[in-house]
Amino acid sequence: MKTFLQRHRLFTLVLVLGIATPVTAQQARRRDAPRLPKTVTFKQDVEYVTAGHERQKLDLYLPKQPAGEKLPVVVFIHGGGWKNGDKAGGRRFVVPLVAQRKFVGASINYRLSQHALWPAQIHDCKAAIRWLRGNAKEYGIDPERIGVIGTSAGGHLVAMLGTTGEVKELEGDLGNHNDQSSRVAAVVDFFGPTNFLTMNDFPGRLNHDSADSPESKLIGGPIQEMKKKVKTASPLTYVSPEDAAFLIVHGSDDPLVPIDQSIQLDQALDKAKVSSTLIQIKDGQHGRFRNLKVNEIVSDFWSQQLLNQKIHIPEVVLEEPTE
Repeated sequence: MKTFLQRHRLFTLVLVLGIATPVTAQQARRRDAPRLPKTVTFKQDVEYVTAGHERQKLDLYLPKQPAGEKLPVVVFIHGGGWKNGDKAGGRRFVVPLVAQRKFVGASINYRLSQHALWPAQIHDCKAAIRWLRGNAKEYGIDPERIGVIGTSAGGHLVAMLGTTGEVKELEGDLGNHNDQSSRVAAVVDFFGPTNFLTMNDFPGRLNHDSADSPESKLIGGPIQEMKKKVKTASPLTYVSPEDAAFLIVHGSDDPLVPIDQSIQLDQALDKAKVSSTLIQIKDGQHGRFRNLKVNEIVSDFWSQQLLNQKIHIPEVVLEEPTE
């Protein structure tokens, strides 16, 4: 039997040398799993492209006791300049909805600009939407009530989903559900770029026209030298009367994505007679809004568009709290 001193020395050696017992993949997943309400089931790293790129996975959040046989699903798409970010950021956007038992939630990863150039990112997003439709029965999803929400670069991608439901050249052929539509019913766009070529009209922290800007790295070269390809990455190119309903939220003092980007999209949707509501945050920066009214408006939008509740959402200018 080891003496106390021997056990202490062994413990110290483990700490110093970093010796540890092997951790199984199952244990690692359990350790990384988020803390969720007991009413929510979590399915992590589900492949929406079988044996595809490591980024072609999504997380599912399911109510344990759903309020109906078929629920709408809200899908989060993360930001990060198309070069950073992770689907884990979607928890705070979708889990509160799932906890109500009236929604299913999903959050997706997509290939970043260092992995593949545009249009790979929208191909991934559309493949994920088709996967959700193809598996709707298994997970209790209503395939006609799919909403998407994204921030910054994710805002750009959800705006693209909302305006390109039937655009064949942006569909791609990824996954096993190419017989399904990638159309969505409702979009919440948080300060997403919509027209790369005019971003520098409103100077901020970035030179968007430079070769190393996030937009140029996404496209594969300086955007002003690749205007034809850049046009395929603009939701403005595809706006039509058949588009999804939009809620757009943007800070007036955003130093990375000028608010004019959202104004352009809102005006184009209005002209096409598509339901679009622009919420401007006075003195707001690039997200991290402190005005809690924003969360209420987003919740009302989902209830209006996906639960068919009669709620009027006016276009307003909200002020950021001073403290």
